[in-house]
Amino acid sequence: MTPRVREILNWYGSDNPGVLTNLARLMNHGRLKGTGKMVILPVDQGFEHGPARSFAKNPDGFDPAYHTELAIESGCNAYAAPLGMLELVARDYAGEIPLILKINNSDSLYSNKSPISALTSNVEDALRLGCAGIGFTIYPGSSERKQMYEEIQLATREAKKAGLVVVIWSYPRGEQLSKEGETAIDVIAYGAQIAAQLGAHVIKVKPPTAHIEQDAARKVYEANGIRVNTMADRTRHVVQSAFAGKRIVIFSGGEAKGTSELVAEVKELAQGGAFGSIMGRNAFQRPKQEAIELLHQVQDAFAGHKL
Repeated sequence: MTPRVREILNWYGSDNPGVLTNLARLMNHGRLKGTGKMVILPVDQGFEHGPARSFAKNPDGFDPAYHTELAIESGCNAYAAPLGMLELVARDYAGEIPLILKINNSDSLYSNKSPISALTSNVEDALRLGCAGIGFTIYPGSSERKQMYEEIQLATREAKKAGLVVVIWSYPRGEQLSKEGETAIDVIAYGAQIAAQLGAHVIKVKPPTAHIEQDAARKVYEANGIRVNTMADRTRHVVQSAFAGKRIVIFSGGEAKGTSELVAEVKELAQGGAFGSIMGRNAFQRPKQEAIELLHQVQDAFAGHKL
């Protein structure tokens, strides 16, 4: 147990020893163990986008075991996936890497301007499979947000009672947000705040742009000189928005991009105080050795920026 990990655990004083133990499991595993930073491999894209779109580029990815092995061999802190994928691998890889069960998911066969994911598993499944935590996606800005907030409230209560970590994917989206606004700095920061208010231990958001979506927010950003010009500036503000940095905020890898562009972005995220990355397609759509090398570069970027 390092001083940094103990410091972070102290931010979660209302949680029981089971939650703190599982949170420590996440932070004390893999190449970044003990640093308070984390890189997680999430593979829910087969459910969200379809098998061909997700795995045809690297056909090894059709097998859930491939992703588990990639997460282990690359030294990730954890592996996150929906129920079916974890059921296939949980026994064979028991104890080798912390698992996070993604308990709600959506598909791309139907879409509208008010997204909401379906509950596809539950806390009991996470316990049965030996998971360290659950994952849940919310869409702040959707007209369906009331149902999502109520669903995660119930799941969070059960998860914390059972000693599980709660990871919230906070992806603002809805009729009143433009496409550009979904990654606007004011919107991403707001999404991080909402996830923290909903009781998340770990918050996942997208890297923010310098765009400011809401007129009311723009006035405040300008009047108070909130810096948003660089990714590091914006990251710092998003982390600040999650209880002054006292909640773990990690950033998604986003759309597929080249290695140099991706690593440059990660370095800026790290410079801004991000706690880590949760990187799926940008990793598993590459051949395994190339993916491992990329994940190592990402981990090294965060290891080099200790708070």
